[in-house]
Amino acid sequence: EEFWERINQCIFMSATPSEWELSVSQQVVEQIVRPTGLLDPEVEVRPTKGQIEDLVGEIKKRVEKGQRVLVTTLTKRTAEDLTAFLTELGIKAHYLHHDIEAIERTEILRDLRLGNYDVLVGINLLREGLDLPEVSLVAILDADKEGFLRSYTSLIQIMGRAARHVEGKVIMYADTITESMRKAIEETNRRRRIQEEFNRKHGVKPQSVQKPVWDAYLPVPSLMERRGAYQVGMGDAGRGTGEIPSLDEIPFVIKRLEKEMHEAAKRLEFERAAELRDQIRYLRHLLYGTSPTDGQQTPQPTTLPKRKRVKKPLR
Repeated sequence: EEFWERINQCIFMSATPSEWELSVSQQVVEQIVRPTGLLDPEVEVRPTKGQIEDLVGEIKKRVEKGQRVLVTTLTKRTAEDLTAFLTELGIKAHYLHHDIEAIERTEILRDLRLGNYDVLVGINLLREGLDLPEVSLVAILDADKEGFLRSYTSLIQIMGRAARHVEGKVIMYADTITESMRKAIEETNRRRRIQEEFNRKHGVKPQSVQKPVWDAYLPVPSLMERRGAYQVGMGDAGRGTGEIPSLDEIPFVIKRLEKEMHEAAKRLEFERAAELRDQIRYLRHLLYGTSPTDGQQTPQPTTLPKRKRVKKPLR
């Protein structure tokens, strides 16, 4: 009440406005049509019997196309067990839940986009705020277990993760259709009809969102704050030697070194792999200030990676 007494006009902006926000609004404006022409994802409900086998089949279809998959569960234990099961089948999967530190979450999401993982299994952290254009399938396990994680708002947010890809699809595994499911499906279908009609009328061909990986995840505040100090510390001499890459190139150098490390390990050249690992840790230290694994200051390796010209994404 005190808040309302101190303001004159107010605009609420939300993909899923609550009943209260709708009740106090004199006008509701929807932005349904996207500049890319993308449609809201197709939604399909399938029975829970044999859901894991069915899910594995759907995942393999997406992996063959170079696409990514998000799977949402209700518990942390289920997320970890499902990830272990998928890994045993040779599927590159990882889980994401509240026990994982924020920086590591960022790295996991980055690796998903880069293709180091094909599947990400999560709980509530996959609900909103993620922009992952490579994801074409969102699978919702136990969709009919009514509650906060399977409410109308949560379902709409989860389903929206598949709305960045031209082949976006949502599969709900459930034995009954709850009220939340019905509302979410009807709302998604309503939006699809409007979007399809607009595209037909104006001759728009839907296109998947195209976004460079590093632009989305690496320019975090801590990195931006340290950019000037890092470049000043290098000095002209540092640039002249070519031993340390520029801050913008570090992510790409890390990616190259990771590939070399895995190749060295496959050749059983473990000393070389360990040396590359230390270089990677040091470069991550330059980005984050501490080691992502142990939180301690990372010492400089005896041999720094030689600077290699790396192709940067177009901005």
